[in-house]
Amino acid sequence: MNNKTWLVEARNVKKSFGKVEALGGITLNLEANNQYAVKGTSGSGKSTLLYLLGGLDRPSGGEIFISGKNLSLQTDDELAKFRNQFVGFVFQFHFLLQSMTCMNNILLPGRIRGGSIVEIQKDTHNLAQILGVTHCLEKYPYQLSGGEQQRINIIRALSLRPKLLLCDEPTGNLDSKNTELVTSLLKELASDYQSTLIVVTHDNDVSSKFKNQIVLKDGKLFEVL
Repeated sequence: MNNKTWLVEARNVKKSFGKVEALGGITLNLEANNQYAVKGTSGSGKSTLLYLLGGLDRPSGGEIFISGKNLSLQTDDELAKFRNQFVGFVFQFHFLLQSMTCMNNILLPGRIRGGSIVEIQKDTHNLAQILGVTHCLEKYPYQLSGGEQQRINIIRALSLRPKLLLCDEPTGNLDSKNTELVTSLLKELASDYQSTLIVVTHDNDVSSKFKNQIVLKDGKLFEVL
């Protein structure tokens, strides 16, 4: 008897860009409150799969269910609401708004959602202390190092305590010391927040930190470790 609770169910998911097939039919179930590394060479479809799971793009074929909700049936407005309320994104490039302080960057998703900004501010200060970037909160992103910007990015992604935390090459621009720090913190914080963590990486040192590893090759599911 299978008592697992699937947060993510991908059923024969395909994605094409013109004549280029990025994903050739992925079927995959991912468990709630678990942690996964998705790895493969450049062009294997890792990032494409992540964007589809997060509702940033739509598949060309197949279906994706997140917590039982069929993303294919959602309107653009419903997908935007889903992303805001359910998903946290950490990208290799931070996409922080340069005209806003780091604190205001972090608070922006919460202001869009509505609700208690006070609680988000409290979580932000706690996370900033853990991540060692309290001194960065009132600075602007261009005043920070790459490692500091990435940690602000992580706080923003976690600020609404997402059920699904998606990370696309989150250590791609970091040195080995910060790579290990960020990877460990993502795993620890996702566990504390009871978020399902999916990290896309080409770095074997990063993927080796995960008990669950998904290998893509040429747009297809090659191996599950």
